[in-house]
Amino acid sequence: MTDAAFVKTVRYTSLLCCAILSGVAVTVLFLELALRQLTGPAYIRVRQVEFGFFTWYIGAVTVPTLVAVVMLVLHARRAHSAVLRPSVVALVLLLLALLVTLVVNGPVNVQESGWNALTPPADWARVRDRWQIAHAVRTVAIVLALGFLGVAVPDRPAPVSSGHGGAET
Repeated sequence: MTDAAFVKTVRYTSLLCCAILSGVAVTVLFLELALRQLTGPAYIRVRQVEFGFFTWYIGAVTVPTLVAVVMLVLHARRAHSAVLRPSVVALVLLLLALLVTLVVNGPVNVQESGWNALTPPADWARVRDRWQIAHAVRTVAIVLALGFLGVAVPDRPAPVSSGHGGAET
């Protein structure tokens, strides 16, 4: 694979994976807004069922997203490319989303998975709200990262010399 083909693959992989991650995060955000209408036992049961499906899928999408964006940043840095800044911003936003996941959402998921849905703890709504606020923060970070990758990824024609004194157009 040529260097140009490799870079193109990394660019589009980072954009595609981040788009998938954004879609999942936004979908969960809207689902969580709908779930606010449920009683404690019903909410907990839905969340416990979600864990089995979403946990592995989010991990399977997050890892290649981060790897592709890191590779994009490394290549842009090495090539002194104009896509370095938006790529770095996208990476920082994705790392922020990961930090929120590790500090808030993951521990809440573990806590909720051990709850008895028939007898939720007295503070279940407070814990739900904390998870939902953290999820909204990470969703915004992921969607913004996608926007920055959208700026970084599109193929741009190389500047062409005009032949008049070396000015580029």
